[in-house]
Amino acid sequence: MRRKFEKFLILNVALIMYVTTAWAEAPKKIGEYDDWSAYVFVEGADNKVCYMVSQPKTEEGDYTQRGDVFALVTHRPAENSRNVFSYIAGYSYKPDSEVTLTVDNQNFTLFTEGESAWTPDQATDNKLTEAIRRGNSFAVKGVSARGTRTTDTFGLKGSSAAYKAISEECGM
Repeated sequence: MRRKFEKFLILNVALIMYVTTAWAEAPKKIGEYDDWSAYVFVEGADNKVCYMVSQPKTEEGDYTQRGDVFALVTHRPAENSRNVFSYIAGYSYKPDSEVTLTVDNQNFTLFTEGESAWTPDQATDNKLTEAIRRGNSFAVKGVSARGTRTTDTFGLKGSSAAYKAISEECGM
């Protein structure tokens, strides 16, 4: 009985590893551009996903524990999707809350779910991505599920170069 279980377990692990590697490969760094890095990976059969990512220069808030914080802009050419902005806060947001993102003097409102925040539509993604490419810095203000207010500030040096790299890599 034990031997059958071991064979079953080994076959299942092998199958999971095969399926995982068949559907997505590990991200490959395209380059580093000051405050931003650019990556590409293949999802599914042959669908490239290109993204640029940054972490905050400063994180403010009265919290004791918090995960990693990231801002991303993603292109998925197979889905005809470009400039999708997403934000990972490193904590769960207060349910039904909004996040304020300010690039220089332009304000954007993001909706939240779990640890993430997004713009409401493609037009806002495009406008925000353009502001990131041309701006000097941006700040993100949010409230955790425990009521902790946070402000994260990002540098935008290199964002234009990172954007150019992901756009060229994904043929956008």
